[in-house]
Amino acid sequence: MPRAILALAVGAFAIGSTEFAVIGLLPQISAGLSVSIPAVGMLITAYAIGVVVGAPTLTALSGRLTTKQTLLALMGIFVVGNTLAALAVDYRMLVIARVVTALAHGSFFGIGAIAARRAVPPEHATRAISMMFVGLTAANLIGVPLATWFGQQIGWRTIFGVIALLGLLTIAALSKWLPADNIHLRIGEEVTAFRRPQVWLGLGITTIGFGSLFAVYSYISPILTQRAGMGPAGVTVVLMLFGAGTTIGTLAGGRIGDRWGLRAVAVGLAGVAILLAIFTVTSDNAVTAAVTLVLFGAVAFTLGPIVQNGIIEAAGSGGSLVSAANQGAFNLANALGAAAGAYVIGRGFGLTATMWVGAGLAAAGTVLVLVALAGRRTGAPAVTHDRREPVGAER
Repeated sequence: MPRAILALAVGAFAIGSTEFAVIGLLPQISAGLSVSIPAVGMLITAYAIGVVVGAPTLTALSGRLTTKQTLLALMGIFVVGNTLAALAVDYRMLVIARVVTALAHGSFFGIGAIAARRAVPPEHATRAISMMFVGLTAANLIGVPLATWFGQQIGWRTIFGVIALLGLLTIAALSKWLPADNIHLRIGEEVTAFRRPQVWLGLGITTIGFGSLFAVYSYISPILTQRAGMGPAGVTVVLMLFGAGTTIGTLAGGRIGDRWGLRAVAVGLAGVAILLAIFTVTSDNAVTAAVTLVLFGAVAFTLGPIVQNGIIEAAGSGGSLVSAANQGAFNLANALGAAAGAYVIGRGFGLTATMWVGAGLAAAGTVLVLVALAGRRTGAPAVTHDRREPVGAER
């Protein structure tokens, strides 16, 4: 693996750790700032809004910087945001810090995916993206549990300080291992890419298809405790197993995507729909619930690198802004899935209704993939790998 991709994966690990650390530190932050748990929960919403706004905005504003300079600047913003969080003296300052941190999230993953593709031969493009994205899933598997435990022992502010140091480590790694380039974002090409129907189909696949994941995952704790009868320790174990499944799925997605492309997404989303339908039955037993969830996580996260690479290819030469927009779409999927799940629970349909909602969203995503595949067969222009930078300069 090129060391440039390793540097990007470290950055993805840092971003994933800070994104989800708040979930495990809700009680500590609530007590430390003397605010309610729901108020702290709004930090998650504020972060998602920051990603949606920052992904296209900061990417569009980076036209005067090269790819390497942009990634370094984005990680600098990330460090500033986490440092502000560590120093936050009140709730308002912490909200501002979380929004600042989130601004760099989508653009880093979007432009980082472009940089990862350029570091390898065209036939390994999806695999390169998956190697970067595995840093995000590793954060769920390792970073967030560690952040939760250490935050309980030494305080939540220290955790954000440590994450800021991870950001500095990423800056050092990118500075050393990411090859220098003279590639600048061309805003005209970037905006023109959004005229392509395949781009909008790709964004729709992300928003609708991955909404299925969050319709269930957002409520996984009550599902496991109320339906499967697990205690807190059991839930923690299952979440770690789920994280392991997502990591394996992300790695597998790179190889699968390079061979099968978007066709694998159609099969994968159909598989997600089937697994969620099965989960309505298996969720009432601890063992079968855990097995189904691990399979669900593995299949769902197999699709992420494939969709990301596919939307970059659909954009042609203007892929940076589209790539970043896809990260915003992923956060919209989070909001959509969680809101849909909340609606059916609030209407009294029970926790299993979230699984049917997820299955329906996955099925709808499958239809969008089939439409996209049909569009390609009817003469949509093929897109080539971006070759404006030498392959594998640092390994």
